[in-house]
Amino acid sequence: MPLPPPRPQTPSPLAGAAAPTPPFGASTTASSPQISPDGLRYATSIADRIRDRFSTALVGQDDLREALIVALAAGGHILIESVPGLAKTTAARLLAASVSGSFKRVQCTPDLMPSDLVGTQIFDFASQRFVTQIGPIHANIVLLDEINRANAKTQSAMLEAMAEGATTIGGERIPLPSPFMVIATQNPIEEEGTFALPEAQMDRFMMKTIMTYPTVEDETSMLSMLSERESDSAIPSAPQIEPISIKDVQFLRSAARRVHVSEAIMSYAVNLAWTSRGGGPNPVKGLSRTVRLGASPRASIALMRTAQAGALLSDRDYVIPEDVRRFTHDVLRHRLILTFEALADGVTADKVIDQIVEAVPVP
Repeated sequence: MPLPPPRPQTPSPLAGAAAPTPPFGASTTASSPQISPDGLRYATSIADRIRDRFSTALVGQDDLREALIVALAAGGHILIESVPGLAKTTAARLLAASVSGSFKRVQCTPDLMPSDLVGTQIFDFASQRFVTQIGPIHANIVLLDEINRANAKTQSAMLEAMAEGATTIGGERIPLPSPFMVIATQNPIEEEGTFALPEAQMDRFMMKTIMTYPTVEDETSMLSMLSERESDSAIPSAPQIEPISIKDVQFLRSAARRVHVSEAIMSYAVNLAWTSRGGGPNPVKGLSRTVRLGASPRASIALMRTAQAGALLSDRDYVIPEDVRRFTHDVLRHRLILTFEALADGVTADKVIDQIVEAVPVP
């Protein structure tokens, strides 16, 4: 059984000269060192290399690209939802191609068993003992294509891996490689042979991004790009763009956690989640008629983590309110459970989030 790679030491760009005191409240404590200017430049250069790789095979979909990069830097998992043919799988494969780590794709089907995902124990007749054979979930980046087609038993195995960063095979706990990221896709228009993700598993995704149809200009550019390629499905190679290493990803995540978040920004993130539950100092009138269950405290954590990653990739070592607001919809839309009355009236989670963002004052 291959052992997971050891965690490397934190790269030197995290240390260095102290950055200026950020606005919006408290100063940085000694236990949370600021990032040096060199560290900021290095982090943004990593993101730029990923963006350059996306530009070689994906036209438009800038919001999806940025959400994937932020989820990678924030250390979270992401769920992508759209109708067929909008390049969900291509985007996930491009992110994996941007990183030199291991990548596995799992096509979810109703007959997919947990052992097909996490692995199993097989009997080795030569040694007369059971040996552990790990499954495809043991990779740095895992694409779970059409995750809602997997049955409930397999979804529970996915939940354990996403929540605990480890799997259990034959009573043995096996840690997943670091870094570990799940990119899941689902199709919202099909119900035959699908199993809706339970709320507990939906909450494990840091972000849920909804892809929309490309503009006419983007679709025309896509056709122009494909006319110069021999294959419509293969990801073209880009030898001029060097993939980022696993150490770079770990540096990116470590650096994002060192981005300063003031108490005022933390309170803003908490108020957004609190307001979704019908509370907060500025509650939304009539929210109880549309929202049956609001966002959990995990949403507050996700708002802070995505804001830190967004600020880092914007070449800042402190979070501003716009960093929190930028991914509020991606963080909250899959955590709000709407009432049957709201669903009958055509109310969407995004509309509710708009009301919440408008109601909560910006610090």
